[in-house]
Amino acid sequence: MRFSLILLLLFFSFKSVSQTVSGKVTSIEGNSIPYAFVYLKNSNKGTSTNEKGFYKLEDVSGQITIEVSYQGYRNLSKIITVNHNENKVLDFVLMEDQLGLEEVVVTATRNRVTKRKAPVIVSTIKPRLLQATQSISMADGLNYSPGIRVETNCQNCGFTQVRLNGLGGGYTQVLLNSRPVFTSLIGVYGLEQIPTNIIERIEVVRSGGSALYGSNAIAGTINVITKDPILNTWEIGTNLALIGGSAVDRTLTFNNSLVADDLNSGISFFGNYRKRDAFDANNDGFSELVKIKNTTVGANAYLKPTEKSKISLNLASIQEYRRGGNQLDLAPQFTDITEELNHDTFIGGLDYESFSKDDSKKFEVYTSVSHTNRDSYYGGLGGARTKQDSITANNAFGTTKDIAWVNGLQFTKSFKNNDVITLGSEYNHTNTKDEILGYNRLIDQTVNSFGIYAQYEWKPTEKFTALLGSRFDNISVDGIYKVGSINREINVNQNAFSPRLTFSYKFTDALKFRGGYARGFRASQAFNEDLHISSVGGEPQFVILSDNLKTEYSNAYTGSFNYSKSINLLQMDFLIEGFYTTLENPFTLVSTGSVLPNGSILEEVRNGSGAKVYGTNFEFSLSPNPKWQFQLGGTLQKTKYDEPQVIFETDGTAGESDIIINEFLRNPNFYGFLSTSWIPNKKFNMDLTGTYTGSMTVPKVISNTGFLQLNEVDSFFDLNLKLESHIDFSDNFMTTISAGVKNMFNAYQNDFDIGPTRDSDYVYGPSAPRTFFIGVKFGKLH
Repeated sequence: MRFSLILLLLFFSFKSVSQTVSGKVTSIEGNSIPYAFVYLKNSNKGTSTNEKGFYKLEDVSGQITIEVSYQGYRNLSKIITVNHNENKVLDFVLMEDQLGLEEVVVTATRNRVTKRKAPVIVSTIKPRLLQATQSISMADGLNYSPGIRVETNCQNCGFTQVRLNGLGGGYTQVLLNSRPVFTSLIGVYGLEQIPTNIIERIEVVRSGGSALYGSNAIAGTINVITKDPILNTWEIGTNLALIGGSAVDRTLTFNNSLVADDLNSGISFFGNYRKRDAFDANNDGFSELVKIKNTTVGANAYLKPTEKSKISLNLASIQEYRRGGNQLDLAPQFTDITEELNHDTFIGGLDYESFSKDDSKKFEVYTSVSHTNRDSYYGGLGGARTKQDSITANNAFGTTKDIAWVNGLQFTKSFKNNDVITLGSEYNHTNTKDEILGYNRLIDQTVNSFGIYAQYEWKPTEKFTALLGSRFDNISVDGIYKVGSINREINVNQNAFSPRLTFSYKFTDALKFRGGYARGFRASQAFNEDLHISSVGGEPQFVILSDNLKTEYSNAYTGSFNYSKSINLLQMDFLIEGFYTTLENPFTLVSTGSVLPNGSILEEVRNGSGAKVYGTNFEFSLSPNPKWQFQLGGTLQKTKYDEPQVIFETDGTAGESDIIINEFLRNPNFYGFLSTSWIPNKKFNMDLTGTYTGSMTVPKVISNTGFLQLNEVDSFFDLNLKLESHIDFSDNFMTTISAGVKNMFNAYQNDFDIGPTRDSDYVYGPSAPRTFFIGVKFGKLH
């Protein structure tokens, strides 16, 4: 009996001897790749490489497939047979994913998925492209994605908005770290307030996204993801630019990242200081580019209390002063025209993620907030110096308080057949109070939204995927809108149902079709364009919402073919995408022809009869080897109102009549971008980038009643060149020196309106004239 027991114990002891596979993960240059993910395919077993690139998988046996993935590199898998009581060594050499075909995105489904496998098209803008285009702020780099065009809308304050698939800024939901805290107020100047050195990547999903993200995602979603701590790095950089031969733009940046040896915690810090002089393009004494002083600091951190849970924190503080107009050295009320703004913005978010033991279930709860205090001045003496002008000028001081608070939870379940179900709930609260007492101008708006959403990703075969989702929102808008003696109120409580159906079919490993339908909506409320105040005829131009403004709805249809291929060093990616969007009760800005007793011009947001936007996006990317990268993209589009739309209605002034249009204004039928990178070695690279903006119709106010002249403006081609040299003194200290020219052919608007009574919104084309720059960065850069 005792002998039998001993044999049994020996048997089980031998059975418990583990088989292991270990090795090292390196790049083709021979560099170790730390923290790469090594896992068994079709299994929940996995590990990460250590700081020196080594990994070890235990308790594996039989014929298995091991796959390695790391952001910025192509996935690599190998099949191996591990016999009983055998330890094997298996090394991996990863090739760079030059075109980002294997990168992981989150915006398409609110879950992590590789871009190639996502059931909807996701375009990404990464730090490499932002650096190649010498983008100082997010606004500079967004143009380098199909369907996107960033435009400047004011000479006095530099208001920018992003147009996606032909629709204005209010139609695009901008997310910060996947949270909708980018409010309408932040949207007025926020594209220039977010520096690129804090950005890990920007994900763009075109077409309706209300089924996942709620209101305002009619044109699509832009998700700005800030840098998380991944490696122990530090970097300090500075850049000096000369705009148009006279205005100086200075920036100073720093980034620092610290990660624990066990990878269970990490923290990163970032900062940006920018000081830009105002630029006067036509020597009339009034700015075309505004004076900016911006300081941004923040931090991202994470902690893993257990192997299957994670707490993430992100914080940012933005303080910005901007001013345009004339006589910038004087107090604003003593100038002819000034728009002056002081922003103090705080943005923060806290997330908790928890996974089940087999990683098939994920639970997430989060809260995010943004808060902005703003002091503003929109006015001046208007070119005169009478006592009444001085009184009016002193009326132009204003204050704004803006807060957004987002709370949500999400549950995700993955099944063995690779189907995924996602359930979530979100509560959004925003309050904006924008007040100019001297003009009796007030926007006091509170929007509360409670939404629940569900999404099922169905994969009946390896080739076919369908994504069925919907979101139900209950929205209440309580708003007071005043200008002079006009007083409007909105008190709306409504429900909105936003379904989405998309599907993809993989004809081959390289060729994939995606198609879909999405329903979207915008509630009757003020958006970023409505919060912006223009200067016309030396007086402010105010926007007010009309009585009985109805909710705007959209129906968006898309279809695309995507061909992606990797052959040894060669990578190529081709996308062609068609879109067709219809708008019901579209919000339309109408110049009423009314002049208030204080001299200001009134514009009104009304519902139009209906509209449609349709066209084609295309993108072609090619990397024959790591030394060369080519990218070309563009949009061919058309916009049309169902019935002729009035944008100016006369009050009977002699020589003036109603202005009626059939198409959207400020929308070129064609626009695009290109990017070429030459990287002959680690010590040097050259980038040639550019954007093209086709001809379009731009309105110009030519009377103190707001009467418009519609001008057909020429096309522009903006080309940039950047040279970089890299010196690695050691693994912990490197230097990058860069120099180049932006808009080298000086493609720039040459018919700006002039003087104190100018229409400050008559702006189009590239955001800046020819600009020379030089920069240096040093630290442990990678």
